[in-house]
Amino acid sequence: MNQFIRIYILPGIMLQSVIIAGGYGTGREAVEYFSGFGMLNGSLGILLATACIALAFAMSLEIARAYSAYNYRTFFKVLLGPGWFLYEILLVMLFMLILAVIGSAAGTLLNSEFGLPSQAGVALIFIAVTLLVYCGREWIIRLLTCWSLLLYLVLTAYLVAVFTLLGDAVAAGFAASSQDADTQATGWAKSSLLYAGYNITAIPVILYCAAAIETRRQALIAGLSGGILAMLPCLALHISFAALYPDILNEPLPVYRMLELLDLNWLTLAYLLVLLGTFVETGAGDLQGFVERLDGWWRERQGRNLNRRIHVAVAVLAMLAAAGLAQLGIVALIADGYGTLAWGFLAVYALPLITVGLYKIKQADGVHHE
Repeated sequence: MNQFIRIYILPGIMLQSVIIAGGYGTGREAVEYFSGFGMLNGSLGILLATACIALAFAMSLEIARAYSAYNYRTFFKVLLGPGWFLYEILLVMLFMLILAVIGSAAGTLLNSEFGLPSQAGVALIFIAVTLLVYCGREWIIRLLTCWSLLLYLVLTAYLVAVFTLLGDAVAAGFAASSQDADTQATGWAKSSLLYAGYNITAIPVILYCAAAIETRRQALIAGLSGGILAMLPCLALHISFAALYPDILNEPLPVYRMLELLDLNWLTLAYLLVLLGTFVETGAGDLQGFVERLDGWWRERQGRNLNRRIHVAVAVLAMLAAAGLAQLGIVALIADGYGTLAWGFLAVYALPLITVGLYKIKQADGVHHE
């Protein structure tokens, strides 16, 4: 793979791949955290979240580079010392929640479009994720990269269709939402910080893709581009939802409702296929990060990685646990689960990153100049 892509593009694509999940890809997260505050305030919230994610990403990439910390266990030993395990406790809970959201969204989508039982959708996605984990890191990186490029192409076609067929409705939606924007002038900022708070938690999980970064400048540029790449799809979906504002706020799968309104069979099929792929790439990317952590721990003791059968066993156990959570439904999972965990991650990751993390970066810089 071209070195430029590995350094400046791949980290951002990997980040987008693991945060898009079921809620982001279906548009439910965009509605929950941004569109619900109006079109203008929601757009401002997305810009704020992008800035926060880009800053956290750049700092994390630099710490990973300076300390060769390419799995989250090693990374948090640098950042938290003996308290590194606090992140892992929260991360395991978040993994289960993300996998449950993916399963719930896939089940709802396949049931709505093809009439399959929701349990069948959950099973299909989970089997695909397990197979990818078995294939290993390089296959996951390649697939996530290719699928993300396809996602951007389909989203571009989707936006063109929205503005071509529903342009007047989009303008009317922005106008209508501005009427109640003042009453929610502060709520959007808090919601945006919460969104960034739980999404930056994916950064340490995908540090295995950043080993090609060699300088601080590369880390900063990769972090900035990564934040933008990760949030562009969210901004595109948010803007499109103006066409059905405020009715879109109550839809469990907002993008699916928009596709029904556009009534373009080819676009619906393309988006549904890409969306199902995003479920797989998010689950596989997250689980690979957990596997990398287990491999790092095992190498310290035995001098080798765990074998693929153990990787698959870990994936299967995670999927079974998530399948139970998936029965709660996507709206409840996103509204209640993510927001609660976000505060914990702000305490064990975001705050240490901008305090201890800055000190560690300066400390590493001093060592390199001695």
